[in-house]
Amino acid sequence: IVGEILRLNEDPNVQGLALDLPESLYSSKILNAVKPEKDVDGLSSVNLGRLVHGDDCLVPPTVSAVMEILGDIGGKKVLLVGVRGAEAAALQSVLQRQGATVLSCHSKAPQLQSELGHADTVVFGSAKPSDVPASWIKPGATVIYGAHDLLSEKQNSGQQNDPAAEKTVGSLAVAMRMQNMVKNLERWIQSQRHRKWDFHSLKLQPLSPVPSDIEISRAQSPKAVDVLAKEIGLLTDEIEIYGQTKAKVRLSLLERLKDQPDGKYVLVAGITPTPLGEGKSTVTVGLVQALTAHLNINSFACLRQPSQGPTFGVKGGAAGGGYAQVIPMEEFNLHLTGDIHAITAANNLLAAAIDARILHENSQSDKSLYNRLVPVVNGMRGFSPIQLARLRRLGINKTDPGTLTEEEISKFVRLDIDPSTITWQRVVDTNDRFLRKITVGQGNTEKGFARQAQFDIAVASEIMAILALTTSLQDMKERLGRVVVANDKKGQPVTAEDLGVTGALAVLMKDAIKPTLMQTLEGTPVFVHAGPFANIAHGSSSVLADKIALKLVGEKGFVVTEAGFGADIGMEKFFNIKCRASGLVPSVVVLVATVRALKMHGGGPNVTAGAPLKKEYTEENLQLVADGCCNLQKQIQITQLFGVPVVVALNVFKTDSPAEIDLVCKIAKESGAFDAVPCNHWSAGGKGAIKLAQAVEKAVNQKNSFKYLYNLELPIAEKIRIIAQKVYGAQDIELSPAAQSQVDRYTQQGFGNLPICMAKTHLSLSHQPERKGVPTGFILPISDVRASIGAGFIYPLVGTMSTMPGLPTRSCFYDIDLDPVTEEVKGLF
Repeated sequence: IVGEILRLNEDPNVQGLALDLPESLYSSKILNAVKPEKDVDGLSSVNLGRLVHGDDCLVPPTVSAVMEILGDIGGKKVLLVGVRGAEAAALQSVLQRQGATVLSCHSKAPQLQSELGHADTVVFGSAKPSDVPASWIKPGATVIYGAHDLLSEKQNSGQQNDPAAEKTVGSLAVAMRMQNMVKNLERWIQSQRHRKWDFHSLKLQPLSPVPSDIEISRAQSPKAVDVLAKEIGLLTDEIEIYGQTKAKVRLSLLERLKDQPDGKYVLVAGITPTPLGEGKSTVTVGLVQALTAHLNINSFACLRQPSQGPTFGVKGGAAGGGYAQVIPMEEFNLHLTGDIHAITAANNLLAAAIDARILHENSQSDKSLYNRLVPVVNGMRGFSPIQLARLRRLGINKTDPGTLTEEEISKFVRLDIDPSTITWQRVVDTNDRFLRKITVGQGNTEKGFARQAQFDIAVASEIMAILALTTSLQDMKERLGRVVVANDKKGQPVTAEDLGVTGALAVLMKDAIKPTLMQTLEGTPVFVHAGPFANIAHGSSSVLADKIALKLVGEKGFVVTEAGFGADIGMEKFFNIKCRASGLVPSVVVLVATVRALKMHGGGPNVTAGAPLKKEYTEENLQLVADGCCNLQKQIQITQLFGVPVVVALNVFKTDSPAEIDLVCKIAKESGAFDAVPCNHWSAGGKGAIKLAQAVEKAVNQKNSFKYLYNLELPIAEKIRIIAQKVYGAQDIELSPAAQSQVDRYTQQGFGNLPICMAKTHLSLSHQPERKGVPTGFILPISDVRASIGAGFIYPLVGTMSTMPGLPTRSCFYDIDLDPVTEEVKGLF
């Protein structure tokens, strides 16, 4: 019985459980096996506790029936005879709350006659004992039989010739149980709707000087992730818990909350990056901490998952910093929930399928290939669903393998991949410069088929970009199938669908598609999901994380997400690529700047990682700041191209003077920013970003005339030119012969209507990283043009673009260690 109850507890289609068992089986073990929220009879210990405390709960049906019969019971004496267990406790509690004096007595107790003579109301657990004469009962008393009738399935009619007013519970208790079922279903329906967050923030006690990121993270005790999920309105069957502080969130939530209006959508972008850092992730986290923990406004941060390559290489982690970070930061920066590993597995399966298919086609006849691709199994021969789909694409409308002609068999089995056109590379999530160029197929078993190839870092895989842009499992599967891995010898694209691997890729990615729930230092919710490269891809977290978060925060809440690099690259791609895929419209842009970075754009000296900063960056220099604000002004102008209000967030450092801070804010406002606000969240947590949060709250009420920068129907070269001229400030573009050839090929193949994802240096508005500030009059050289057809964009290369970072002389891994006793990770930053 307990096993069946536990099974029904987990069945999402069962909203309530009513137990009809022999009375002898109503043990506490069985009653407490029922989930309290499904306990229609209200007899579990949890529900009885709520009843005793006067909390909102379902009253046991027989108790409701007794109270319905008795009506006003205040001041009367009630005797319970033979009423036992959970129902006795529930009935006694309800009667006392109504003002009755309640006594309980066994049916064989010696004082029974005396007690019956004084009671105004007598409630028998079942039928009246045969050895209790009517004369024992006080004249005019109300007598109720069958307080256990519903449970024991007995119905008693009572003795109508007794002098007392006798009633039975029977059918009335059944009606009350039905009423409980209705109430439970109403509660379930209500639970499916969006509801106000019951949120409790974690308290911060910032120290000065500010400790290291990992020390701050360790000093805070995060909430259990199931507690956080409940606070923000997630149902228990909508989360899959990974340890104590992480959980996957199921996409079924989008269907449940499909009628819930979205919240406000905020994008955090930055000025052109410098080695000094601008702190976009820190602003994102600080802003949501301020909104939710200090202003009591529902908010969600949506962040990218960092690659482990930079974590062990030179950049370190990406969880924010100081008192504005995601915790636990070591969980965030390392394996998380395995999404990047899933991408690596899927990517490399596709890479293996390409080389294997070329090998088998080179070494087998059409007939031999056909017999292996469509084998006889248990005397039967048939096409798999993905093979039938390929036949239809080839115009072969046959389902019986035995009916294909020799010509049709040849068309079916031969992909004729041109090895020189293969664009799909293997990936690994480690910075390894020696994998930038490799030779595969040198073993004897590969029959002389060797070719040059390379490894990319895992986050550069097109599958990562697909994960970030997909809107559903079905959409992801279709995008995976559309991935172009090479051309055939006739110049036509070869896809993952042609290789027959789409379904397998979707299986490997079925869990990775679910966003991961974590929290900030102040306990506010964060989604960590996807982390595509910001150069050859669009560099934003996932569409699905944003969509789910927008439903959870409610109409007046905020979802804050981040664009990679500066506004000229990350924000432009966010609007023209991500917003096209999601259909979402941003409410406001928060543009992040620092005095130090602006000084560098104003002509300050170069900065070397690890070396002390020169005095230009540590002493007041208003002229350098003013000169560098040209880059901030340009990024504000770029934001205005898209018609979205912009608020400038100035990350404050202790070396910034008040005059420098005031100057930046003044110039920003004069240049068209709705507001410009100094922020101290790194040292003070959400409290240091309250003014920023208030500015953002006001900015979302401004006029928003969001528009895309270009029409997708324009030729590929014209779309590139619009971005180069309007965003970067170039005079024109120049396509190399190779780039022009690729543009012509993609146009001929039907890919000309895709958006553009520019792959260029992030360190300058131009193609030359050393040119800071706002370069003008330059010609933007396009060296090559490539395509991510599954993700859905064309990416022109401006100069060379490395997709596999290398390790520096002094890598981060020198400082990373594990305490074998406490199992604590050390040295992450």
